[in-house]
Amino acid sequence: MNKKVLVIEDNQDIAYLVKLHLSDAQFAVDCVFDGKSGLQQVLRAEHDIVVLDLMLPGLDGMEICRRLRASNNLVPVLMLTAKGTELDRVLGLEIGADDYLTKPFSIRELVARVRAICRRMDHQAARESSALPDSIQVGELAMDAGRRVVSLAGRPVDLTAREFDLLWHFASNPGRVYSRSQLLDSIWGYAHEGYEHTVNSHINRLRAKIESNPAEPAYILTVWGVGYKFAEPAAH
Repeated sequence: MNKKVLVIEDNQDIAYLVKLHLSDAQFAVDCVFDGKSGLQQVLRAEHDIVVLDLMLPGLDGMEICRRLRASNNLVPVLMLTAKGTELDRVLGLEIGADDYLTKPFSIRELVARVRAICRRMDHQAARESSALPDSIQVGELAMDAGRRVVSLAGRPVDLTAREFDLLWHFASNPGRVYSRSQLLDSIWGYAHEGYEHTVNSHINRLRAKIESNPAEPAYILTVWGVGYKFAEPAAH
């Protein structure tokens, strides 16, 4: 079955050009031209990926992405924008966009990015359906992958979807050291330079939520000059 793509773009010429080329690449494509209708369409219908313009009438792309992630809707988002500053790119990643493409863009690159996101999602689904544990307990920290919930000493911990993905990735591989670039590639799908800030900020927020003393973490440890690792169970 063809992957379904929702394009939310107020410039109809761009939207139909994207639809034409994605359709040629064997995707099933729907188009919506304003933010409010776009959000309703994402929540109402099942799509495998959303191509989302940043500047939209009604609701902008940032707000749509923010609301999706706040409702734990994990549909992959490729964000399109005429803005190209580092701050804009990092903000897009921070609120849960999976990839980011700056206008004017190459249609071939957009199609390649959509295909890459779909491959990552297929690989993730395959991993989740394999014989991996559904829950992990390390010390007082407990994680349930099926329900996507985390508790600390029996008390629930409120995590964003991306924070959960990052914590689960760490906890599933205790003792393994990851560079920021490796984490970007595994969790966000980014292997580009310049986005390491978003890894740092997510880890800082995770530590604030799960560590009794974030300045001296017991779970997510810094490996100076390399990156981060999750403490091995024997350490707790």
